[in-house]
Amino acid sequence: MKYLHTMVRIKDIDESLDFYVNKLGLKEKRRVNNEKGRYTLIFLAAENSDEKTGLLELTYNWDSEKYEGGRNFGHLAYSVKNIYETCEKLMEGGIIINRPPRDGHMAFVRSPDGISIEILQEGDSLAIQEPWSSMENIGSW
Repeated sequence: MKYLHTMVRIKDIDESLDFYVNKLGLKEKRRVNNEKGRYTLIFLAAENSDEKTGLLELTYNWDSEKYEGGRNFGHLAYSVKNIYETCEKLMEGGIIINRPPRDGHMAFVRSPDGISIEILQEGDSLAIQEPWSSMENIGSW
């Protein structure tokens, strides 16, 4: 397993970039604007981080939302060599897969304290297969 990023929701891109880049010294590594999902992702890294790990993901949702009770904290993300094997092992250990890896690429679970953890397939997505492709979401992530 490899640590990838931590996601934080932001309310103002310019204000957040001023803080994280201009004042804290992080560097913008990449940006994704998703018209369909109506959000922007901005990945930042410290000077000693590489392009894919140890990143801070700033998520700006185009439709305004008031973030309360820690809702602005999103999730921790880890990549794994085989997402199906990882999820199967977690389920065998009594962990609920809140968002199953139906696409062979992404799943979500929650820690005992309710922290969302994103599990991503390392490299290309695996071929879609059962029982994962027909599993429903459970709760929220």
